[in-house]
Amino acid sequence: MATTRNLFDAMPEDRRRRLTEIAHEVSLPRATRVFEEGRRADRFWIIRSGQVALDQRVPGRRAAIVETLGRDELLGWSWLFPPYLWHLGAETVGPVDAVEFDAAVVRALCESDPVLGRAMYLYVAQTVADRLHGTRTRLLDLYGPQGSGLDP
Repeated sequence: MATTRNLFDAMPEDRRRRLTEIAHEVSLPRATRVFEEGRRADRFWIIRSGQVALDQRVPGRRAAIVETLGRDELLGWSWLFPPYLWHLGAETVGPVDAVEFDAAVVRALCESDPVLGRAMYLYVAQTVADRLHGTRTRLLDLYGPQGSGLDP
């Protein structure tokens, strides 16, 4: 659905360099709890390799996996919107290599650089819209008339 492949593609070349300067590479082992639903969202990542499962608490049961993210996908968008709390939890499925960003630094950069800020907000908004569309399709497959979530 999205036309932009990843965050760096969404940025003009000079702004891409600014983001690269504040990013750092991380490696996360299998079964690493990356963040917890309801806790402070102070970082975000672009996945380079591996997969991360997003989950939601279910009272009295194990957390339910709602989506699995992979290469070039944005892990975490709650950092951009007050009150900066994670809406979901996340755990690595296997080893993951990613680029990590400090949320406060990126928010400040977005405020000081309107071109970068606009590109960041558009990228995150498109990511959220794509994920909502995917959720809608999955819910229709589960609860709608047979095959109603599939595109013709």
